[in-house]
Amino acid sequence: MIMRKDLISLIIASLALSLSAEGKRVTIVNEMPIGRINEIVEIDTLQIPGIGKTPFQIVDSEGNAVAHQITYDGKLIFPVTVEAGSCVSYDIVEGRPVVAADTLACGAFYPRRKDDLAWENNRAAYRAYGPALEKSGERAFGYDIWTKSVEYPVVARRYHDALENGKGYHEDNGDGMDAYTVGPTLGGGTAALIDSFDRILFPYCFKSYEILDNGPLRFTACLTYSSKAGEDVEEIRLISLDAGEYLNRTEILFQALPEGYSIAPGIVVHSPNPDGYALIAEDGVMAYADPTDNPDAGNGIIFVGVVAPEAESLSYRPFGSAEGAAIGHLLARSPYKNATPYLYYWGSGWSKGSMPDMDSWVNYLKLFRQRIDNPLKYSVSD
Repeated sequence: MIMRKDLISLIIASLALSLSAEGKRVTIVNEMPIGRINEIVEIDTLQIPGIGKTPFQIVDSEGNAVAHQITYDGKLIFPVTVEAGSCVSYDIVEGRPVVAADTLACGAFYPRRKDDLAWENNRAAYRAYGPALEKSGERAFGYDIWTKSVEYPVVARRYHDALENGKGYHEDNGDGMDAYTVGPTLGGGTAALIDSFDRILFPYCFKSYEILDNGPLRFTACLTYSSKAGEDVEEIRLISLDAGEYLNRTEILFQALPEGYSIAPGIVVHSPNPDGYALIAEDGVMAYADPTDNPDAGNGIIFVGVVAPEAESLSYRPFGSAEGAAIGHLLARSPYKNATPYLYYWGSGWSKGSMPDMDSWVNYLKLFRQRIDNPLKYSVSD
């Protein structure tokens, strides 16, 4: 269930008063027949008395310190590597980390760029459009994708260069670029309501936001939107992105929504590559090879994907009339029940980054779905 940062903080603070000191062993179990490499695991801090009251380290079996983060909702997260069908242990010990953890997932609000909310990890970067853009009349509805070919954060510098030095981010200056076209579409994975007349109710820009986690390993933001389903209907989106992953975890909740609506995450399809998609119904996976906004400029291919575990149908829906180069959407459709969280995942890779081709992208998405169904298990002991 979606919860606000201030409520969670109060709960964690009240519980911390009765907790004791660190000194625990966490054993991680991988039941899948494949290895899990640098995958973020999350441990409920209520199972680790005293965590965070004093400085602590997480060390692996060889005594190496591991980066960690305590999230807004009371989870201790850190990257683990576990071979297929095996387990591995990590110790939580008192003491300051030997070195500060590299920030791999982070984001910020950019009011000078029409209220963009932009975030990234070491794989890709994304942005959601805010109220200033909506007031300007510009029509950009869905999530935008910024490509990356480096592990370190680049978004803040790109905005600075654009706003302070007039240097655009639509050309690759060695670490990636903005080469994705959104416009009045669902862009790179936005979910929309579908009404009883089978019309997509395109969401516009968010009206408020709150950053809940800001690195080094997880970025989380809560965004609120008005809805075309009615004046009293509000949409809340909880979006998080972990280091090392290509997909954002997104939970959506509609308040005061009448019956009869479906929900469908979507991916816009562009005319230069109308057939460049794959729909894997049994896994709720949609994949598309987007040609970028200037295919002749050597911008590579942006691979866009959605994993929708609740989807009842996947389809391609063409537009009645094209919106520029946009000719339709891939949709993963499910019924929606009012005030019930809807969970799905969306994101991207880049052929000039770490995702070489469409086959690799589809395989990643299918494996991601398997990992959802088989989460890493853990136990905590003294």
